[in-house]
Amino acid sequence: MPRNVGVSTPELRASAPIFAALGDETRLRLVARLCADGPMSIARLSDGADVTRQAITKHLHVLAEAGLVRSERQGRESIWELEPQRLDEARRCLDRISQQWDAALGRLKALVESAD
Repeated sequence: MPRNVGVSTPELRASAPIFAALGDETRLRLVARLCADGPMSIARLSDGADVTRQAITKHLHVLAEAGLVRSERQGRESIWELEPQRLDEARRCLDRISQQWDAALGRLKALVESAD
C-alpha cells in the first residue's frame, strides 16, 4: 500500500543545502552566535573561535550559498547576519518529517496493541 509522503522530493532537495551547511559544527556555532547576538563582523565572530578568520570567512560563504546568512559591507568590514527564512524552511521540513514519524509510530502501536 503506497504511503503519502508529507515532504515532497522537491522540498527535500530545496532543504538539503541548509542541512548540509548546518552539518558542520563550526558553521552551526556561527549560526547560533548570529541568532543570539545579531549581526557581526568577521573579527567579532572570530573572537574566541578555535579557527582562523580565514576559516570563519570560508564557513560564512558556505552558509551564504545555502541562504542562511548574508553580508553587507560597512566601510572596510563585512557585517554578517542571519537569514531567518531559510531556518524557518528547515524547521518546517523537520516538523513534517516528525509528523510522519509520529504517524508511523501510531500505526505501529495500533498494530501491536491489536495483536494482543
